[in-house]
Amino acid sequence: MRKSQKHIVIDARVRRASTGRYVDRLVENLQNMDVENRYTILVEPDDDWQMKNPNFKTVPCRFRQFSFNPLDQIAFAWQIHRLKPDLVHFTMTQQPVFYLGNIVTTTHDLTMLHHTRPSRFSPIVHRLGMVLYRFLIWWAHRKSKKIIVPSNFVARRLAKYHPFTKKKTKVIYEASDPPINGKPEAVKGVSKPFIFHVGAPYPHKNIDRLIQAFALLKKDNPDLQLVLPGKMKDQFKRDFDSWINESLVKDSIVAPGFVSDHQLKWLYENAETYVLPSLSEGFGLPGLEAMAHGCPVASSNATCLPEIYGDAVEYFDPISTEEMANTIDKLINDQQLQEDLRAKGKKQLQKYSWRKMAEQTIDIYNSLV
Repeated sequence: MRKSQKHIVIDARVRRASTGRYVDRLVENLQNMDVENRYTILVEPDDDWQMKNPNFKTVPCRFRQFSFNPLDQIAFAWQIHRLKPDLVHFTMTQQPVFYLGNIVTTTHDLTMLHHTRPSRFSPIVHRLGMVLYRFLIWWAHRKSKKIIVPSNFVARRLAKYHPFTKKKTKVIYEASDPPINGKPEAVKGVSKPFIFHVGAPYPHKNIDRLIQAFALLKKDNPDLQLVLPGKMKDQFKRDFDSWINESLVKDSIVAPGFVSDHQLKWLYENAETYVLPSLSEGFGLPGLEAMAHGCPVASSNATCLPEIYGDAVEYFDPISTEEMANTIDKLINDQQLQEDLRAKGKKQLQKYSWRKMAEQTIDIYNSLV
């Protein structure tokens, strides 16, 4: 290794998950930009990600992203220590407690501090788990030299919970990908007109209220469908199914499960509107993806979303199903408003760039090594 060359390790184990697009685009852009430093990318053992820059290599990492096992914590820290990095970038707050080197941490949001997932364990065990989880987040932030967040909202929220982070937090916006390539493929059972939302029904996604708002919307829009694609996890499927089965308009709700990129492209291009009812987001990629495909967006006004979307969407209070229904109704029945939002969406997208995100991240690396 050349004397001026630095060794940077990036934890990309989350790459293939829904939250992994950030690190995937980061590494792809870094390969096009940094020919000086050496990078080791930690990936899951069965991830065959191929690097195109000779200064980059992948190393399998067998440790789960959410492991509280002390032996795993020690072994993971030892694996990183043996790599002898000048800097480690953990792209999630989940990281080995016992690694105390030169660290950058990306914190995408603090949703789990407010909206916990259903637990398989007793309430006492669940509470103890949350205490441990909060400690691990605190400790990750305490030992990090720099903390990257995707919005000013997250930076303010982080400073409120962990005041010591204020001077070492950097806001770096993420971005949306270009429109999906290829021929659109219709989704079975879906007919126009329809509105849709894509994603797993985590508690903070507020899908139960969207279904309730849709029932109100149907009174004046009898032909409308609600389409809810997304890969379903066992702990959420029971609640999701009950929300639909208990709805008076269940026959107009289509839940196709996982859809391909070509099917998702068709949904974006043919929907009356994309609805984001979320109670909490760190950046809000889905709304930007809809804009990229020319789909008008009706969005919650919660957390970071007004900061990211600006005037390119119609907002509603996510707690009020009536306001949600009224906002969607206004949007799907006003062609001029739809055209205005499409134009504003294209303009809003120009504010965000994965390349710019990578450039700002390299600046942080260089400031620390």
